[in-house]
Amino acid sequence: MLNAELLLNALASGLLLGGFYAAISLGMTIVFGQLDIVNIAHPAFIIVGSYAAYALNDSLGLDPLLAGLLFTPVFFAAGVVVYRVYHAAFEARGAEALRGLVFFFGLLFIIEVLITLTFGVDYRLVDAVYIGGALKLGPVGLPWRMVVPFLVALAMTLGLHLFFKHSFMGRAVMAVAQDPVALQLMGAKPVRIKQFAFGIAIATAALAGAMLIVIGPVEPSMGRLYIGRVFAIAVLAGMGSIPGTLVAAIILGVAESLTATFYGPSWAPAVAFGILLVTLAVRPAGLFGR
Repeated sequence: MLNAELLLNALASGLLLGGFYAAISLGMTIVFGQLDIVNIAHPAFIIVGSYAAYALNDSLGLDPLLAGLLFTPVFFAAGVVVYRVYHAAFEARGAEALRGLVFFFGLLFIIEVLITLTFGVDYRLVDAVYIGGALKLGPVGLPWRMVVPFLVALAMTLGLHLFFKHSFMGRAVMAVAQDPVALQLMGAKPVRIKQFAFGIAIATAALAGAMLIVIGPVEPSMGRLYIGRVFAIAVLAGMGSIPGTLVAAIILGVAESLTATFYGPSWAPAVAFGILLVTLAVRPAGLFGR
């Protein structure tokens, strides 16, 4: 018999998990969905964000989410540098996408090795006042370590949506994804616009990484677990759709939570990607794709 209390808790956990999935997928939505760059190293930058938050939390006692926010300018600058290297080595030479994919694979492993050499292979965790308690809403228990990142993820998603919708640079990023030649005729330089967008995408990894280490301990190779999920969410959302990313992430989060609760955690990824395949069979452009 289906337990109503268990079902409610599974739905609530899936909703909170979906918010976190949206946070880690926003950068991929920008880079893969709008710039057509297969940055498979994006989850590795998220792990760097986790360790950056850990370093400030461990040494200064700073709140991990605040630490992640403080690191966003550093990550933005790193994203600009990575894009300039990628552009000079591949885009400017007209190299095929497969070579660019190899570049990001290499970057992924380099980042993992550097983190391992710096922090070791042990799991690291942070301390904050909202880690350990829970918000009780009747029979539903919501851990604060999930609630707080969920709220931050909502704020980040809304902020990026408003930025891309209403600012000149945001509209320029969407324009470069549609027609870079027309963008040039409007007086903007596509390469500069793309490097700005890539920087924004990597900057989101700083805050997403802080959310990850708030939710649970991290280790250097954990980013590989999220490679498939961030691509699946970006595609399911509709390439480049920020609101669609949130909706798609919540769908996958709820599906994984329900499956893990009633059928076991080993089935959760299969069901989530099954939803992706069914959706694309019915709507190939994704939920919010044009």
